[in-house]
Amino acid sequence: MSAYHPLTESEAIAYARRLPDLFQPDSELTSREIGDGNLNLVFHISEPSTGKSIILKQALPYAKVVGESWPLTLDRARIESEALMIQESLCPDLVPHVYAYEPDLALTVMQDLSDHTIMRKGLIERNQYPLFAGHIGTFLARTLFYTSDLGMNQQEKKERVKRFINPELCKITEDLIFDDPYTDSPNNNVPPAIRDAVAAIWQDTGLHLEVAILREKFLTHAQALLHGDLHTGSIFIKPDSTKVIDPEFAYYGPMGFDIGAVFANLLLNFAAQEGWGEDEASRQDFRSYLTGTVRDVWETFDREFRELWNQHGTDRIARTPGYQDWYMQEVLRDTFGFTGSKMVRRVHGLAQVADINQIQDEAAKERAQRLALAIGTALIKFNRQATSIAQMIEIAEKAVK
Repeated sequence: MSAYHPLTESEAIAYARRLPDLFQPDSELTSREIGDGNLNLVFHISEPSTGKSIILKQALPYAKVVGESWPLTLDRARIESEALMIQESLCPDLVPHVYAYEPDLALTVMQDLSDHTIMRKGLIERNQYPLFAGHIGTFLARTLFYTSDLGMNQQEKKERVKRFINPELCKITEDLIFDDPYTDSPNNNVPPAIRDAVAAIWQDTGLHLEVAILREKFLTHAQALLHGDLHTGSIFIKPDSTKVIDPEFAYYGPMGFDIGAVFANLLLNFAAQEGWGEDEASRQDFRSYLTGTVRDVWETFDREFRELWNQHGTDRIARTPGYQDWYMQEVLRDTFGFTGSKMVRRVHGLAQVADINQIQDEAAKERAQRLALAIGTALIKFNRQATSIAQMIEIAEKAVK
């Protein structure tokens, strides 16, 4: 089974049976292909007699959401497994454990998280997760600091940048986030009810300037090893646990892109409360939870990142008075811009979000879409002026009013 081919369920079981120290010899194993959305085969392998289970994730040589007409590199499986192992070394409780990586099959074997919920689903169900802000703030602080020039040997970092170039998946991001939403691209999926708002975005050259600046940072600013796709569909959660999954878009880029991805998806749900809250008081209550989470994530990240810098910084010149404050302000400003750009693409771009698209009431869905675009474009336009996370919350709340 060494030559690459997409696995069948029986082949997935046979592979799992050969893994050491996981399952009982000759015991019955069952498999179901559970998929993960757009790009991969995912098998859930379980041993009914013991309740043990694992996940086998196999990269396909094309985007499953489109088909074989959109080829993709299988090297993304290596990138994902290596990124997960780096993240586990830094945040052992916040990512799934990797049991094995099989390069010939582009296959990663990892911890089963079936006792967790996909965070996007949990937020649509209006569940609150009081530990999430602390967990994800710590994840961001540790993974971004310790993979940056601030927290590791700078020559070793350059060697690592080579291993995570990831041009094919970066190309998806470059097009779908920083280009297609701002022009009448065939990759867009424009809801007819908001075509006027989308057309205004296509004509807004001031907005396009800010997007061009953000895109240049995404293309060139190799600050830290990013997850690269850190939305609420890439987070498994339960009240006492948070697990970040699916870093196949991992590459060296600007820190604010990962932080902005988290904030964008919280604020997309904020906009979607138009269709999920039963009344204005209920909407306001859940929105306050979401904006409070944005604030708490940033404050956790900012505090812990500075502590790591002060205690474990590797670079003498980076201790120059004033440099840390300048650096963190730049990360904040990038975060504003990337939050906005991640929001805009999720409203009328190729891959949209269930938070908004599953709203049944068409008028409420349209209000949510327009609100998300208003918040997203405002954040993009304001990004280079930002000085505090409170301003992001003010922009969101003002758009509702």
